[in-house]
Amino acid sequence: MGELFLKSKQVRNLFQRRLLNNIKFFLKKEKIDFSLFSFRERIFIETEKTKRAKRVLKKVFGIAWLSESFFLPKAGLEDISGFVARNYKSWIKRGESFAIFLKRGGEIKEKREAIIRKIAQKIERKVDLKKPKRKIFVEARKNGWFLYFRKEKGAGGLPLGAGGRALVLMSGGIDSPVAGFLMAKRGVENIWLHFHSFPLVSQKSIEKTRELAEKFLRFQPKLKVYFFPFSQIQMEIKTKALEKYRILLYRRAMLKIAREIAKKENCQTLVTGESLSQVSSQTLPNLAILQEKISFPVLRPLIGMDKEEIIALAKKIDTYQISIKPHEDCCSLFVPKKATAKGNLELVKSLEKELKTDKMIKKEIKKIKVEIFR
Repeated sequence: MGELFLKSKQVRNLFQRRLLNNIKFFLKKEKIDFSLFSFRERIFIETEKTKRAKRVLKKVFGIAWLSESFFLPKAGLEDISGFVARNYKSWIKRGESFAIFLKRGGEIKEKREAIIRKIAQKIERKVDLKKPKRKIFVEARKNGWFLYFRKEKGAGGLPLGAGGRALVLMSGGIDSPVAGFLMAKRGVENIWLHFHSFPLVSQKSIEKTRELAEKFLRFQPKLKVYFFPFSQIQMEIKTKALEKYRILLYRRAMLKIAREIAKKENCQTLVTGESLSQVSSQTLPNLAILQEKISFPVLRPLIGMDKEEIIALAKKIDTYQISIKPHEDCCSLFVPKKATAKGNLELVKSLEKELKTDKMIKKEIKKIKVEIFR
């Protein structure tokens, strides 16, 4: 369970309970029959659907690695030694070398060297401690003995729910689903907020967001998505504000709306898919203007990543093909020919005062719709 065991005992126990609950949920969701046994730093899952279970478990955050394993409950050194002696020929072919790697709990009194010698003494194969063809991993615990041969990388991170809740501004493009994924990997439950311009444009961005939400259910048990109709606010800004400041005004309005929903949902932070200087609104001066007076931390997991890195991760989590489907983005609908890369905060505030942005937000927020995916 990786970094879970860097935590204090109290926090570790809490995180482990969350991890166990998440494992049970996702296995049951896939209708996989299993029995689960939890030890201090190992979780043993007994199932006949090994391949299917592994596919599920590799997406569960909080699991550092996993392996198909033999488990001998309430066994002693004689038991594990005899088990290896009876079966090693099916694991290590004639002419192949091997090495035993041992991990033992503090409750195991036998010395390390004695345990390895006892297990290896009846294996009629060559020992090679530097570059063995076959590695045998043995773990001695008071509950029993584990024996496995290959570790497979898990999702890592922290169990979902261990890091609180975040409101993720979900555009439907490539970046924001990746940002939501990275937060989920750190144990943060996602709630999504999508801004759309229907009926001025089609519902394609709404449909894409729904598709992405269904895809995201591989990472968290359920997902609440807010759909905010942004067209009226957008039209007011387009009609009355300076062209080069439109994007900043759109984004500031979005963050103010997000702040109100985050409060309602007991979220601790807002999350965006912004990457530094990717577009004019994401320069350092403009990022400072965007979050001025938001009073919520605004996290940007992609801030130091370039587009190719983001695309690679989007492909890895299987959101890329959905994200690249064409749609009319609510900001691109009235995008100016030129947008300022270095806005003036006092001018932005003056424009908002003339527009009565806060009044518009109070009116339009009543039209918001919510969908829950599970």
